[in-house]
Amino acid sequence: MKRLFINFSAFSILLSLLSLSPAREWTPLLDKNLSKWETYLSYAHREDYNGNIPKDASGSPIAPLGYNKDPQQVFSVLNEPEGPVLRISGETYGCIFTRSSFKNYHLKLQVKWGTQKYTPRKNKLKDSGILYHSNGEAGAEYWRSWMLSQEFQVMEGHMGDFWCQADGMIDIRSFPSEGMMNNVADETQPFVTFKKGGDFFCMRSENHELPSNEWNTLELICYEGKSLHIVNGHVVMVLKNSRYKDPAGKEITMDSGKIQLQSEGAEVFYKNILIQPLPAMPAEYTELFK
Repeated sequence: MKRLFINFSAFSILLSLLSLSPAREWTPLLDKNLSKWETYLSYAHREDYNGNIPKDASGSPIAPLGYNKDPQQVFSVLNEPEGPVLRISGETYGCIFTRSSFKNYHLKLQVKWGTQKYTPRKNKLKDSGILYHSNGEAGAEYWRSWMLSQEFQVMEGHMGDFWCQADGMIDIRSFPSEGMMNNVADETQPFVTFKKGGDFFCMRSENHELPSNEWNTLELICYEGKSLHIVNGHVVMVLKNSRYKDPAGKEITMDSGKIQLQSEGAEVFYKNILIQPLPAMPAEYTELFK
């Protein structure tokens, strides 16, 4: 009886300690009215786009569609039995972005491809992306469509790749580039700096996209400038020292900002977009940064 009493007491103490640390709750970011989001649309780019502002037949610059103007319903919500599903047609380049900025968080969502593709990606892989630590005005990069940010690539066969956006910089554990071969993420390798004018693209470590266009679960963990790209439960990239270079050439920390989802020439669906705050980097991942 004495042994049973001691075990029961220890169990009670454990429960009491757990009750002092309530579980962090997930906050849904998606609803039928897109109440937590805004939009920006630039252009329906052509095959000959070269980074300059597109011009009309008379040679005059064309203005982007701009903020919260979506006449073609590039962004819409389908009210499915399992909950709201965000459809991005991809017909015009741009983004849907959170009204709020976030720092130190765990983002989780599900994504799958539609069937439609548009110029200039009609004969290319379907493409979208999660852009995090987004700051400033949209249209800051080559495609004149997105904010200064870091990219978690969402692309057929390339879930979890990284691209520099505008003047963003970051360090990634990866094999170095060589000639025409790009960097490849690998958690056993040293950190390599990625920036405009240098290495600006890194391929994910492995392909963990599900076959037959099933719903893929993507997770983004961000804490104090460190981040992890996770695809269907697998860490495919380890990143740290998120920052950007200002016009004077000074490197500025960039560890918070809005979240953008890209419209980039392909129909794509997102659902179960959830976020929770993080008080620390989850313990199971801390070794990846040592």
